[in-house]
Amino acid sequence: MITAAGITDRVYSEMRRGEEKHGPFHSQHEAYAILLEEVDEYWREVKRQTRIPGKLRDELIQIAAVAIRAACMDDA
Repeated sequence: MITAAGITDRVYSEMRRGEEKHGPFHSQHEAYAILLEEVDEYWREVKRQTRIPGKLRDELIQIAAVAIRAACMDDA
C-alpha cells in the first residue's frame, strides 16, 4: 500500500541521491532548470498512451525532491 510516509521517505532518499551525485545547486536558476526538466518528464509520462506502472509517481517524487532542495537554499 502506498502511504504518505512511504512517499516522504522516497522523496528524502531522492534528495540525498541527487545531492551526493551532483552536489548542491549553484543557483536558483540551476534549480529552476532542473525542476523544469523533471516537470517535462512528468508531462511526457502523463501524455503516454500506455503508462508504465509507478512511473508517474517516480517523476512526482523527483519533482518534490528538487523543489525541496531548492527551498533549502540560502537564497530561497
